[in-house]
Amino acid sequence: MSENFIDHVYINKLLEEAKNAGDDLIKNALDKAQNGETLLHNEVAALLLTKNSSHIARIFEIAGKIKKRIYGNRIVMFAPLYVSDFCVNRCAYCSFNHGNDTKRSRLGMDEVREEVKILEMMGHKRLAIEAGENDSECPIDYILECIKTIYDMKFENGEIRRVNVNIAATTIENYRKLKEAGIGTYILFQETYHEPTYNSVHHAGPKKDYAWHLTAMDRAQEGGIDDVGGGVLFGLADPYFDTMGLLLHNEHLEKKYNVGFHTISVPRLCPAEGMNISDFPNLVDDDTFAKIVAVIRLAVPFTGMILSTRESHDMRKKLLQLGISQLSAGSSTEVGGYGKRKRKEKTNPQFFVNDERSATSIITELMDDGFIPSFCTACYRGGRTGDRFMSLAKSGQIGNVCLPNALMTLCEYAMDYGDDLFREKTKAVIEKEIAHIANETIRKKTIENVEKIRRGDGRDFFV
Repeated sequence: MSENFIDHVYINKLLEEAKNAGDDLIKNALDKAQNGETLLHNEVAALLLTKNSSHIARIFEIAGKIKKRIYGNRIVMFAPLYVSDFCVNRCAYCSFNHGNDTKRSRLGMDEVREEVKILEMMGHKRLAIEAGENDSECPIDYILECIKTIYDMKFENGEIRRVNVNIAATTIENYRKLKEAGIGTYILFQETYHEPTYNSVHHAGPKKDYAWHLTAMDRAQEGGIDDVGGGVLFGLADPYFDTMGLLLHNEHLEKKYNVGFHTISVPRLCPAEGMNISDFPNLVDDDTFAKIVAVIRLAVPFTGMILSTRESHDMRKKLLQLGISQLSAGSSTEVGGYGKRKRKEKTNPQFFVNDERSATSIITELMDDGFIPSFCTACYRGGRTGDRFMSLAKSGQIGNVCLPNALMTLCEYAMDYGDDLFREKTKAVIEKEIAHIANETIRKKTIENVEKIRRGDGRDFFV
């Protein structure tokens, strides 16, 4: 399988030419983005490299409008669940580095249940399984057992309804097994598309194979997984090169499988045990990072964008306005970390989070800022995945589905976890937003289902 879709010479040429891009090219690109037209590679590169404050202000303005037009004010909530930190790879930026002298652990199924119970009590319905790569300590059968354990758990307030999986690149056969287990999205970050940098930060282990890692999404698609999520770790290589690589990867998947990334994550390099962040010369400052997020939103308007608790409270607030549509909340980045936090035990995370607020605090602030925290997993359960989801998004019809489901799950969250004050706040938000549902039949059904949830007559309704 060829990885020629990441052409280093071509990307470098685009970026070099973009340094001299004229105002007319940039203005035309921004006009196209505002009108919902697809941007050319040279236009994206020019937007990334512009230093003109008026151009950047317009990039931000259009990104916000695109996000609002396609996603409305919904923010999908999720949390990571770390199940194993055994790893055979030696990655210079990660505390799971096999060379680090640290005690390793893997959750047993009772411990998985403990973690999931804590996460469910936060209100989460969507989790992302995270694990290091070690076929003896963390084989695919162990991951499958974790998924089954999570889906088998039932609580008074429902259950975890979607399990996404972020594990190492694997075989088509293993991707078929993940598909059969009912995963949501398969997530894998390329870390960096710049092969020389990739080779320099991956010292040993299966992950050192650039081509094997890069073509994992092709194998996932061939294994039947049509919802895949990509990303890079900004701070390893030139961030503009990595952004172009990410977009070319998305384009490759669209051409070959008729659907690109379902989500794109934008993590920035953070301090971690066993690494010195000053050893990395390509760290991305806040202003550059905000511009990159906004340009990605212009380039792939229909792709979900994920931001983790690596970012600070203030940065997360800012980037929500520029394209982010999914947030983690109350996260732990350690194996067994939720239980340890509850017991106030010392932790050793994969990386140190910046936004340490509770899930409740984050959800409440989102509402105060005019957003709708959504716990919806309806598309996954209704079979609206892959190109079926994208066709709805590109036709503008996805809002008729997403807004009602967001409101129903927010009502469910309020009734299950909120106090009287929170429920009143939520009620006002829901009643206001129901008026924005264009389809009269769906609007009436949403009102009916919300009332059923409030009365306790049922739950888990979705459109």
